[in-house]
Amino acid sequence: MRKTKIVCTIGPVTCELHQLERLAKGGMNVARLNMSHGDHKWHGAAIDKIKKLNKKGHSIAIMLDTKGPEIRSGDLKQEVHLKSGDQFTFTIRKEVDYGKNCVEVSYDGFIDDVSVGDTILVDGGMLSFKVIEITKKDVICRSLDDGVLTSRRHLNIRGKSAHLPSITQKDWEDIDFAIKERVDFIALSFVKKSSAIHKLKNYLTKKNSFIKVIAKIESAASIPHIDDILEVTDGAMVARGDLGAELPVEEVPLLQDMIVRKCRELGKPVIVATHLLESMISHPTPTRAEVADIAEAVKEKTDAIMLSGETAAGNYPFKALEVMDTVARRIEKHLSQDKTIRARVSNNPKQQIVLSAAILANNSEANAILVFTRSGFMASLLSRTRPNSPLYAFASTAHVCRKLHLYWGLRSFRIDFSPNPEDSIQKAIGVLKKQKRLKKGSTIVIVSDILAGKELVDTVQVRKI
Repeated sequence: MRKTKIVCTIGPVTCELHQLERLAKGGMNVARLNMSHGDHKWHGAAIDKIKKLNKKGHSIAIMLDTKGPEIRSGDLKQEVHLKSGDQFTFTIRKEVDYGKNCVEVSYDGFIDDVSVGDTILVDGGMLSFKVIEITKKDVICRSLDDGVLTSRRHLNIRGKSAHLPSITQKDWEDIDFAIKERVDFIALSFVKKSSAIHKLKNYLTKKNSFIKVIAKIESAASIPHIDDILEVTDGAMVARGDLGAELPVEEVPLLQDMIVRKCRELGKPVIVATHLLESMISHPTPTRAEVADIAEAVKEKTDAIMLSGETAAGNYPFKALEVMDTVARRIEKHLSQDKTIRARVSNNPKQQIVLSAAILANNSEANAILVFTRSGFMASLLSRTRPNSPLYAFASTAHVCRKLHLYWGLRSFRIDFSPNPEDSIQKAIGVLKKQKRLKKGSTIVIVSDILAGKELVDTVQVRKI
């Protein structure tokens, strides 16, 4: 059983029912819908197909990823071919024809956000410009690269974040759509401060929605506030593309390590995203560096790794998923030789219980750990300890089961709990035996916080089937 979860972005090449089923069978745990592309009708159709698969016996969580505030260049009559040293202008003038080597910018505050000497990156660095002069409505630059500029390209200012609201009007419309469709996660783009997370969570509460919020860390402005953000969010995504555009690229691996470590300490799921298999958008095999990148994320025991364009619009979406799955499994097999539990837990009784369970399982080389939970909390704590044994979580609702799809190591099942805990345990063992995950003679560790009559019972026990 692969413990590192895989998030796949759904797009034109993976939106049909048979394609989604192929992703599910190939190891997709979470389907991501990127609201930067497509309308509600398109995304609604994709969600309906995923829900249809879930009714057939699959269990796929759905994540809606907001577009967020962004700066884009405008439309060009024809692509602009640039040489290093060429002058080029980004403008907020509203004109029909800007002439050669000039393009409109979608954000009027762009003039105030840039300074002479700043570097402007196009699509994360496909083209770079140095700002040499600023007028009332123009940012005049010198091209640092040879390249081609096309219409509606994404712009970043190296080392800076634009003064745009964290949640745009379009985002609120998409959030309402997510609530209506009852998705499992909302990934909030370009989070700069914890106030954006609070704002979204309060809105979801007012709407009686239980959607979990994932903070996307992709802005230079978020780093000074990272502790506050991680404290209030339900999970985080290290969006390395925009992060590497706003900050020096050599800082990104260090930030990834730091964010993964902090999330693990807090017991919150963390996703490593962007460029993991970028070459497989157009090539059938990955680069060796990409394989090493996946391996490094798995070694960090990050909760999930994500495919973006590879599965949304690439030529080899299913091969990309297969590569990610195969590499993760191989690295995990190597890591399973280490029996040390390195989780840092508090004196909270529940945390001490799950730590004891993880140590018991590793020392006894248990075939499985079974956790029974109503809210998913106990299961998430157990995932935090990163034990070697397979983790099987049992909950009474499908929503809680899907929420656990983002947590490292957890395979969740829905069962009806009995007032007698032993009945629930036997029911769970029966499910696992039927799926050939357990057999006679298997050693299991059982952790529960399920209700026994009117009492809440926390227990840990070791059994041989």
